[in-house]
Amino acid sequence: MTVRAPRGFRPLEVKLWGELACFTRPEMKVERVSYPVMTPSAARGALESIFWKPEFRWVIEEIVVLNPIRYFSIVRNEITRRSAHSRAARWMRSGSGGFSSALNRTQRHTLAIRDVAYIVRAQIVPHEELSEHPARYRDQFRRRVRRGSCFATPYLGCREFSASFGPPDGSEQPTEISADLGRMLLDLQYDTDGSGRGTPVFFEASLDHGVLRVPQISDVQTK
Repeated sequence: MTVRAPRGFRPLEVKLWGELACFTRPEMKVERVSYPVMTPSAARGALESIFWKPEFRWVIEEIVVLNPIRYFSIVRNEITRRSAHSRAARWMRSGSGGFSSALNRTQRHTLAIRDVAYIVRAQIVPHEELSEHPARYRDQFRRRVRRGSCFATPYLGCREFSASFGPPDGSEQPTEISADLGRMLLDLQYDTDGSGRGTPVFFEASLDHGVLRVPQISDVQTK
């Protein structure tokens, strides 16, 4: 399905910042290695945490990088598998067995980024079958950002790296970094048969004086 931003509307803006972030590259199967900047899919997830309704979807247009890119590395204990709910219920009934995290633990390295801040510019795009004017949703989003309201705490790539948010105050300046970032995950294109299967779509990302300009998914697919 082709989704295009409505004409005649300035993009909505929200500032996101936090101490830690990790926007994991999908080609890294075991160790987590972050992209140097927030990905469009991560930005959309943060906006949906603040304001989401089934009548529309978010389309990211630009991500402005405000702070220098600073990497750091950590090693964490993680479990290799999770216990199913049915198995946990069986253990509760029988009083025996259980899940041992010590027997399903491994150490994994994470290369993440720290002290991040972004301004995300995006559009609210109502679904074609709806006649609701987007101005209604835009006003609701602005009010929620001013109040600090959210459906769930937005996060920066990993759920344990929570994000603060608010309206930009106008004093923010993008970093002067200009660089090619290589292939970056744009979004998942889901099958229309309702199966939930999604195909990842990538684009050639680059920073232009701290601004990541995000193409629309239909434009990437036609190249």
